[in-house]
Amino acid sequence: MDHESRLQRLVETDWYSPRRLLSSPIQYDFPGDRFIPNRSLMNLDQAHGLLTAKPKEYYNPKFNDAYRQKIAENLTLDSEGRPFRMLVFRGSPKSSRNSCRGIDEIRREDAEALKNTTKQSPRRKLPKQEARVLDAPDLIDNYYQKNLDWGNNNILAVALGSELYLWNSKNSNVQKLLQAVEEDNYPTSVAWSGSARNLVVGYANSKLELWDAETSKLVRTLKGHKRRVGTVSWNNCNSNVLSSGSLDKSIVNHDVRVSNNVTCRIRTHTAEVCGLKWSNEGNLLASGGNENLIHIWEPSKMSSSNYLHRFNDHSAAVKALAWCPHQFNVLASGGGTKDGCIKIWNAQKGKCLHSICGLEWNRHHKEILSGHGFSESGNDNNNKLCLWEYPSMTKIGELKSHRSRVIELSQSTDGLTVVSAGADQTLTLWDVFGPPNNQESKVSYLDSLLSLKISPIR
Repeated sequence: MDHESRLQRLVETDWYSPRRLLSSPIQYDFPGDRFIPNRSLMNLDQAHGLLTAKPKEYYNPKFNDAYRQKIAENLTLDSEGRPFRMLVFRGSPKSSRNSCRGIDEIRREDAEALKNTTKQSPRRKLPKQEARVLDAPDLIDNYYQKNLDWGNNNILAVALGSELYLWNSKNSNVQKLLQAVEEDNYPTSVAWSGSARNLVVGYANSKLELWDAETSKLVRTLKGHKRRVGTVSWNNCNSNVLSSGSLDKSIVNHDVRVSNNVTCRIRTHTAEVCGLKWSNEGNLLASGGNENLIHIWEPSKMSSSNYLHRFNDHSAAVKALAWCPHQFNVLASGGGTKDGCIKIWNAQKGKCLHSICGLEWNRHHKEILSGHGFSESGNDNNNKLCLWEYPSMTKIGELKSHRSRVIELSQSTDGLTVVSAGADQTLTLWDVFGPPNNQESKVSYLDSLLSLKISPIR
């Protein structure tokens, strides 16, 4: 047999050859193309693994070369026993259309999973009782103070009278960080930095102290206010930028690295600044005042006191402010006794979206948890915690443990537990923010599955 005849025979016996395809008696759904691969017949997962996995050489002296060669040959075969090819140029036989490496089945499962994610998940059940109750003697019952904050180090900082304590939620250890010397000069606000390395403490006499959480030492004292510092907030994207609000009606931005810490001073509020909160992206600052107003600030325009938006829909002081973790530029604000509600704002458009009693955002579900004090609106939510769906703002349920009003809420690092501080001098821990539901887990799994199917081969 001459060279040309042998080559011709090899071409005809090649299972992947276009000539073999045309002369085959097998019926195909579509014939295929010699230049365009048929993706529905390609094992993209195996191809992706072969292209990206780094082979690890492992030599076992118990196995001889013949055995290792046999294993290598079997590992490189496809599901039909033929040598695995990353590119398949043949058509799809009708008789094996549903069994080609399960690609069609996987796609049907993916489509079903996507369909199920559109269905509304069943409403979660609230815990029947609190997870834990801690005594908080000398906790000051003052609406205009921020007495506690839960840091990313799983440590809860709480001001009790003239003292400030750190409670470790992992081992329940309690550490006394500081005690004010002057009787009328006590902590009135606390806030952990994003890294939880520093803790800032505001005082009744206008000063701010910056503490190192690891060494429990005072780093420096910040100046800029003339009266009580009732609210503080760190910029999430710049751990050196700190904003503070005071009874002197001013907002002060600090750079904790430089000797002259005051970088900007704003005097727009006409009453005490009792609420401050930087957005999750660090590009907007929300401020609430005792004159019932909310201002939205952009960092680049703060030095000129030009606010982005001004909201005047509340009828009482605005202390509670929280940015939504699910939607960009959505802010929740809570009013005081005569108002008794939280309003949902689009900070980009400057519009009010909803008005309802509620506050602390759930990071795992689209929900808001409210902590209630006194109310003149006639509702029955006094001293309770209420959970609301977002954006429908329908009540899911309520929790009650405090004998007096709830004056502060804070959330754990993992976003599962909320602590409420009550005027009855107790700290109550609630496992109210459950983990992601099954549907959300399916979406995450589906995203990872689809990402594996993205092949660089076209």
